[in-house]
Amino acid sequence: MKLLFAFIFSLFLFPQNNPEKIIWNKNQKLSWEDFRGKPVRSASFVASTNTGISFHYSYSIKNGAVDVEYSVQSFFAPEGSWYIPERVSPYILKHEQAHFDISELHARMLRKNLEGRKFSKKVKSEIEGIYQQVEQKRRAMQTKFDAETDHSRNEEKEAFWQKYIANQLAEYDAWK
Repeated sequence: MKLLFAFIFSLFLFPQNNPEKIIWNKNQKLSWEDFRGKPVRSASFVASTNTGISFHYSYSIKNGAVDVEYSVQSFFAPEGSWYIPERVSPYILKHEQAHFDISELHARMLRKNLEGRKFSKKVKSEIEGIYQQVEQKRRAMQTKFDAETDHSRNEEKEAFWQKYIANQLAEYDAWK
C-alpha cells in the first residue's frame, strides 16, 4: 500500500485572488516598486517587508521504506510590504532586502536539515518539527536584526548585520 500526503507551510496566508509572491533570486534585488501594501504612517519605521518560507512536501511509504520529496522557497509578498515614499532611501531598501535575505538563509538551513535525512513512519511529525524549528529561528533572527539595527537607524550595527547575513548566505551556498 502506498500512502501519499502533501502539505504546504507558509508563514503568511494569501487570499486566493492574490497569491503573488516574489521568489528570492541572488540576481534580483528588491525595488520600491515591489512594495505594494498600504503604508502605515503611524509606525515607528518607514518600511515593512513581508517575507517567509514556502515549504511543500510529499512522502510515500512502500514496503516500509519512506520516500520524501520537498520544495523550499523563500518569498517576498508585495501586497504585505509597504513603505512611506517621502521617508525612504536606497540605504533603507538595502535593510529591507536584508530581511528577504534572512528568509533565504533559513530556507537554505531547512534544505540542509532535510537533505539525505532518513525518516521513520512518523515522517509528518518529524518534517513538521524540523520546519517549526527553522521557522522559529527565522522569526527570531528577523526580530533581532530590527532590534539591533533599530530598524536601520544604527548604521554601525546595520553594517555588521549586512556583512553577517552575506557571510551566512555564503556558508549555506550549497543549499541554495
